[in-house]
Amino acid sequence: MSDDGEAPIILAEDVESGEADPEEEHCHFHAGVEHCVGGSNGSEEDGTRSCGKVDRDYKIGIRIGMLFVVLVASSIGVFGPILMSTFMPIKSNLFLIVLKQFGTGVIISTAFVHLFTHATMMFGNECLGELLYEATTAAIVMAGLFISFLIEYFVHRAMRWQENKENKSESVMSPQALAKAELTNVTIMEAGIIFHSLLIGITLVVAGDSFFITLSIVIIFHQLFEGIALGTRIAAAGYGQTPLAHFHSHGHSHSPTPAVDRTGTSTVSLSKKLILGAGFALVTPIGMGIGIGVLNVFNGNNPSTLIALGTLDALSAGILVWVGLVEMWAQDWMWGGELTEASPLTTTLALFGLVCGMVLMSVLGKWA
Repeated sequence: MSDDGEAPIILAEDVESGEADPEEEHCHFHAGVEHCVGGSNGSEEDGTRSCGKVDRDYKIGIRIGMLFVVLVASSIGVFGPILMSTFMPIKSNLFLIVLKQFGTGVIISTAFVHLFTHATMMFGNECLGELLYEATTAAIVMAGLFISFLIEYFVHRAMRWQENKENKSESVMSPQALAKAELTNVTIMEAGIIFHSLLIGITLVVAGDSFFITLSIVIIFHQLFEGIALGTRIAAAGYGQTPLAHFHSHGHSHSPTPAVDRTGTSTVSLSKKLILGAGFALVTPIGMGIGIGVLNVFNGNNPSTLIALGTLDALSAGILVWVGLVEMWAQDWMWGGELTEASPLTTTLALFGLVCGMVLMSVLGKWA
């Protein structure tokens, strides 16, 4: 059996040329969609496969147990940085800086290697038929990116209007206003991750027993890394670490970027940060619970399922592309962030963390 799941469509001749017995059915899973060849599932004449549901016996107990394992892994990833920030100085802390850049790499890889790829596979599935518009995946990704931009733009405009209405100086932004901007960024990021994580939970559970353990191990690391990515950003909220180059004054076209009244303590309460973290920690187990409930009816090759999975994956990809490239990567490194004028050592270690996040998450993309 092939476990890599890289090809969404497998022809009968691919099996005949390998070591597998063409008379025996072989299946593997990728992004929750089952791909089977051989046996009664495929057609020996034309190499096509059935798009109907394949009935299987699922070990429910191990799936329920894995639900709690994933919950623990997600919680460690997201709550770890938040709790660490309560007793470690968030500013100029080399470890947290490197961890944040690792998280940035994870988000970038999740958007492109995981979500964009999975959406392309969903819309390219032969059970869906030929799409009239070949760039469907890219168009939906672009829509997700644009929606993220619009939300942030109007929230920031509303905040600037409120600041001016209260007759505050345009050269200084209050810690409270900055905290709202940071929470907006984090909320958009979490929205993209939550859509993705819910689908992960469902598709993990409906994978066949032959691949379930392997996929579960991958998902545990996947959730741990994504939790770190989100947790580091939640932890940094309220400390004035987010550069706001997009908050230009309205009066003059060349007005300087307003300064930020930075503070040594977070203006976002720990309870609010923990609530944000809990949303991520719980969503994948909730998805797994939904998956357990639909085990006997779920068909990953059903056209409606393919469209739903592909659309949500592509939208999530667009959201995370915006968050990862604009709000995280560009702001930290180029727009007055903590790495704009960092020391050579800090810059080198931050780059190492960034690359590690991209590489490790991309490697996991081979299986999930």
